[in-house]
Amino acid sequence: MLIFLAYATIFIIFDDYDRKRFHPFNMAEDWHLVTFSIAAMTVLGLILLRFARQMDRRISREQAEQQALMRRELTQNIAHELKTPVASILGYTDTLLDNPQIGPEQRQHFLVRTNFQARRLTALLTDLSTLNRMDFATDMILVERVNVDNIVADIIAESEFEIENRNQTYKNYLPEDIIIEGNKQLIYTIFRNLTDNALHYAGDGASVVITARNEGDQWRFTFADNGVGISEEHLPRLFERFYRVDKGRSRAMGGTGLGLAIVKNSVNFHGGQISASRPPNGGVQFQFTLKIKHNRASEANQTR
Repeated sequence: MLIFLAYATIFIIFDDYDRKRFHPFNMAEDWHLVTFSIAAMTVLGLILLRFARQMDRRISREQAEQQALMRRELTQNIAHELKTPVASILGYTDTLLDNPQIGPEQRQHFLVRTNFQARRLTALLTDLSTLNRMDFATDMILVERVNVDNIVADIIAESEFEIENRNQTYKNYLPEDIIIEGNKQLIYTIFRNLTDNALHYAGDGASVVITARNEGDQWRFTFADNGVGISEEHLPRLFERFYRVDKGRSRAMGGTGLGLAIVKNSVNFHGGQISASRPPNGGVQFQFTLKIKHNRASEANQTR
């Protein structure tokens, strides 16, 4: 439309196309042609405007339908995940209440299983709360200066018992001066969940290597193991909420199915991106970035 108006202006000012002389229109046919052209372009512009608005409404409607579908699926997944530990807890406690003559050994077994399911339920509710906070209350998340190397060192120390039991080795090659302006708990969650993922699924005897390099305004981290690994078909969906590579094994270990989804949202909160791949030597490799300077505007767009 703007191009036509510019062309029409030139056409009105100059009656020849070499644009060397000014000759106003003298013939009525010239003015009729210009008037018709302007009217035609106006009608065409209105039609295009109406079409654009219809497309906007259609896109908005499709996005709303997709979001509604995602909410329904998420609600169903949450209900399913909550139902499993609750049903187990009720089953064990009902058995204990209905059979007071149960021996001490079997009673202890039921209590241990009940405690395990209760802890799993608590972890699930905690993870859901964390995701909800990142989805809808990012402005309330505290941002401060965080030393990433200290956090990783603490996590490895906390996991020392499990690491030894699984005969795994963790090599922390992070520089000592990695300072990120972000949320300490979320950064802890990133490395905590990746560590737990390696502990539970890399296999006994696996080696884990953690490295980082500075890229100007961000740090790029690599968290890789040489363990069992993950099939290529699962890699694109690893960060989906409640997605499990091995459903039975994950639940048996107390996993909530939300760990890697929280990792992704936490990385996005810090202005970064994360991906998973299969390195040549086997296992699985997670590579992600964290911005050195936190930006709430970019974070708000990425987290959702």
